[in-house]
Amino acid sequence: MTDLKKKIKDRKAVVGILGLGYVGLPLAREFASAGLKVLGFDIDRKKVDKLNSGRSIIKHIPHKQVKEMVTSKRFSATTKMSRMKSADAILICVPTPLTKNREPDMQYVENSCRTIARYLQKGQLVVLESTTYPGTTRELMKPILEESGLKAGRDFYLAYSPEREDPGNKNFSTKTIPKVIGGLTPRCLAVGEALYQTAIVTTVPVSTVEAAEATKIIENVYRCINIAMVNELKMVFDRMGIDIWEVIGAAATKPFGFNAFYPGPGLGGHCIPIDPFYLAWKARQYGMPTRFIELAGQINTDMPHYVIMGTMDALNERKKSLKGSKVLVLGLAYKKDIDDLRESPSIELIELLKAKGAKVDYNDPYISKTHKQREHDLRMKSRPLDAKMLASYDVVLISTDHSDYDYDWIVKNAQLVVDTRNATAGVKGNRAKIVKA
Repeated sequence: MTDLKKKIKDRKAVVGILGLGYVGLPLAREFASAGLKVLGFDIDRKKVDKLNSGRSIIKHIPHKQVKEMVTSKRFSATTKMSRMKSADAILICVPTPLTKNREPDMQYVENSCRTIARYLQKGQLVVLESTTYPGTTRELMKPILEESGLKAGRDFYLAYSPEREDPGNKNFSTKTIPKVIGGLTPRCLAVGEALYQTAIVTTVPVSTVEAAEATKIIENVYRCINIAMVNELKMVFDRMGIDIWEVIGAAATKPFGFNAFYPGPGLGGHCIPIDPFYLAWKARQYGMPTRFIELAGQINTDMPHYVIMGTMDALNERKKSLKGSKVLVLGLAYKKDIDDLRESPSIELIELLKAKGAKVDYNDPYISKTHKQREHDLRMKSRPLDAKMLASYDVVLISTDHSDYDYDWIVKNAQLVVDTRNATAGVKGNRAKIVKA
């Protein structure tokens, strides 16, 4: 342990990062910037080649930063998993989705651990960053890794440190977001904390890996439930003729006891739509119901359907049917100003619209075409915007409120605008064309 900590302190440690996506690449940037050598692992050859050529694969990580990482020889990417032998630490940043039955799909974590076990060396540190249920590190990872013949806590170090990425957040970065970490043993915690302290401003050690796993879960359960509450209130206030956005804005002026959450067309991203169900699944093993989580999940899951009904009603008011209508969905990403479409409600909105017979296109300045996902494959390309094109659609549906959009211009040229994000709040003219949904 002393040797590894000294190697980390002297910036001679090699950090291996398994999974070079929205979590792994920002983490690689911080360790490389801190002076450590980073070896990135990914099964996607195209992604690896692009990164090694100095080009970024994520909008909020500029090409310039990736090029600097590569040219300084502090970062390289590979598909050769055998090179894990040369790493001092291996950080796992792979997806943890849900199955169709809303149960944890741990195949990516399991496969990662089996790969690591084949090349695991004495003295290495292994850390899981993927969001998961309490017990994953000890109950799932530890036995697989110990198939190597090495014992966790004695021959190698095992820890859990949940990612807290928020793509597009200009106020916080990977470096400045406090890093929670829990170790399988006190020695595992000490080594893990020493590593993260080289690249992260603040580390937050907790007593066990389970406490660290539960920390990330509670963060996202909190957000999931509060978003579900305002989504439900939106539907209630719509019926009453009250603008939920105005109400939230007024309530947010209270300097204590209130945190503003906002409604939307559904939940997106890799955390909030998924993580609460990880806890619900684990709680069932202890005979404990999670009524808040299940109810929140039901409300949030129903929001795309509510938006479709609102769109149908808006068209009916104009003596049109959704079936056969041309619909342009604005924004494919799950939130504004990013290129991340994981679990995006826009995907489901498009599929629901198509199922009801609408002719659907989309525009997103950051996503030129869709790619195959685990559950979806739209095979669509972003349509460029112009006044004539906007006017040709029966309805323009704002699903993601990108800052790039000129909403005055959009409303002026569209026949009808259905706004799910309050993006048109500042539009002065043509208000009769706007419907909130």
